[in-house]
Amino acid sequence: MADAAAPASPDTDAAKRSKERFDKLLATPAANSTGKVTLGGRTLDYDVQAAFVPVAPGGLGEPEAVIMTTAYLLKGASAAQRPVCFAFNGGPGSASIWLHLGALGPKRVVVPDDGSMPQAPYGVEDNPHSWFEHFDLVFIDPPHTGWSLTASEAARKKMLSVDGDIDALAEVMRLWLTRHKRWGSPVYLAGESYGTTRGAGLANKLQDMGVVLSGVILVSCAMDLQSIVFAPANDLPYALFLPAFANVAQYHGLLQGPHAASPEAARTAAEAYVQEEYTAVLQAGARLSDKQRSRAAKRIAELTGLARELVEEKNLRIADQTFFFEALRHKGLIVGRLEARSTGPMAASRSRDWEFDPGIEAIAAPYTMAAMGYFSEQLGLNFEQRYEVLARDVNRGWNWNRGESSRMGFTSTSPDLALALRRNSNLKVLAASGRYDLGTPYSASDWSLAQLDVPRDVMARVQHRYYDAGHMMYTRQADLMQLKADLAAWLAA
Repeated sequence: MADAAAPASPDTDAAKRSKERFDKLLATPAANSTGKVTLGGRTLDYDVQAAFVPVAPGGLGEPEAVIMTTAYLLKGASAAQRPVCFAFNGGPGSASIWLHLGALGPKRVVVPDDGSMPQAPYGVEDNPHSWFEHFDLVFIDPPHTGWSLTASEAARKKMLSVDGDIDALAEVMRLWLTRHKRWGSPVYLAGESYGTTRGAGLANKLQDMGVVLSGVILVSCAMDLQSIVFAPANDLPYALFLPAFANVAQYHGLLQGPHAASPEAARTAAEAYVQEEYTAVLQAGARLSDKQRSRAAKRIAELTGLARELVEEKNLRIADQTFFFEALRHKGLIVGRLEARSTGPMAASRSRDWEFDPGIEAIAAPYTMAAMGYFSEQLGLNFEQRYEVLARDVNRGWNWNRGESSRMGFTSTSPDLALALRRNSNLKVLAASGRYDLGTPYSASDWSLAQLDVPRDVMARVQHRYYDAGHMMYTRQADLMQLKADLAAWLAA
């Protein structure tokens, strides 16, 4: 008697279902719509196209991924002269709805200026500060964010990595330019957070592929992870976060004396202390005398609003998690990471478990609901599969190593950007930082940009602008307007 066929394993079933979803997306026709927006006193008519772009190695063979792009194209414009800007968010497991429906696109989700959660219902409205005035816009959802997928586990593993992600998005851009006959257009990139990590890498990768960039826009820089990741024997973030901690402490009324007078006063004092003393204190470590240690503890406490005893307990090193939980512990509040003006209630037990970030919690669900309504009602995209706004499994499974060099250390793509700047004499960079961002602090971004390995005349093509909100500074109306004004001035310079 022949053996009965063995039942399929759960892994096999899951792989089959995933492949079926992939094939369905691959066969999905582009969704087209139209709209209009008034910008700079002019009413601009546009076409919207949401399409799934296949990604194959070198553009040949079977697709390994299908990636969603949402493009806004000006009607009646000369494609050869109209610039195009490719935009993406970070995470690395984040979809692109933040830049898409927060700042750049013709539609915007409106949230309170103070970083608090808006009340339902959630939707989009016309964005009078859209960047569409300056570019055709193409928003990209990287693999396993939004509805974008890979074809297999092997492809997933390859693309959930620093270099695999850069290769995939570069191929999407190449194919988009080809399909839309836009090789004559000036090309720009805009990335936020980890999107700046990939954006810096893409600047050099695209140059290799013959795509000449006119500009790169870095929103909330994360090119050098050593500057923002608190890890043993890495003292750099302790120094680079201190000015941002001081700025946030002043906002929450934790400072005294002259430092309490203004955010500028707090920042200036902290920046001076880091430059003149704190870096040497950190490098000295156990070699500090009791007098030096006591002086440092007193000064750090004055600048952060934290108890001197806590500073001493933490060996003069205040990590982000320490600040989040201790700055407002006396009020039973957690300080937000991505929007440090925001706070959230601690558990009644006053634990130090990082359960949620008040800074992102206030906007994540409202943005998601507004985006789903927009995709469905205005673009006609109706998928039962969940749209992954913040895919935590992508973050957990990310390969942070860089390519062929087996060097150990923190991921860094600033050398890629520096090389691209040296190779392309017309490339310029605009960086934007929120003063109340404790995920990628302005002070860490200052350092990262200052370390670009380029001559002084090349460095003149790099600008850094600052805003009085958090990571997504554009959620604050005044900063949304200022960001647009700074972009226009940068483009005209």
